[in-house]
Amino acid sequence: MRAIVNVGQGVLAETSARCGVDGTSSLIWGSQRAETETDQRGCDVVKAQASIEIERSPESVYRFIAEEFERNYPRWSPEVKELQIQTQGPLRVGSKARQVRVDQGRRTESVFRITHMEPSQRLTFESNSPDFRVDYRVAPHHGDRTRLVFTFELRRLDLMMRPFEKLIRHAIQDGARRTVHNLKRLIEADEEPAAA
Repeated sequence: MRAIVNVGQGVLAETSARCGVDGTSSLIWGSQRAETETDQRGCDVVKAQASIEIERSPESVYRFIAEEFERNYPRWSPEVKELQIQTQGPLRVGSKARQVRVDQGRRTESVFRITHMEPSQRLTFESNSPDFRVDYRVAPHHGDRTRLVFTFELRRLDLMMRPFEKLIRHAIQDGARRTVHNLKRLIEADEEPAAA
């Protein structure tokens, strides 16, 4: 299933949901085909992706997301009720954090680990329980603007949750779209540092 939807605030979204030959169940919002990834692990993978243009430099967007993660993550993801960075020093590959979230009335706790950091380009973190992967990609877009691509991947859908896969997909899809809109609103409201 594929549809083009105008979701407002400058986001033209392409959605797709499939469980194809490669076994991936995906939801993709506002992404260009070249930015989508496939997964070979089977239909128990549910993936949502959203992208948005932000009127700030890639360095500013990355700083807000990665370098100021501890302060800002609960701001753009208000479902996060507690966040504790468990590794001393600045955020880096291997850093661990614990979060408590309340999503649609359901409380979950997870410990995640930073698995990829590229300055002004990318931040990725993963958890094994629940089994998920979160990826933020930042790229220059039309001058001093930034294209942010956010991907959430639920890497295993428990057998007892499979009857609810459609509802889970919708919740993940809505969460991805909300994430990029929240980031755009917060980052554009922050003062851009003056050029040196």
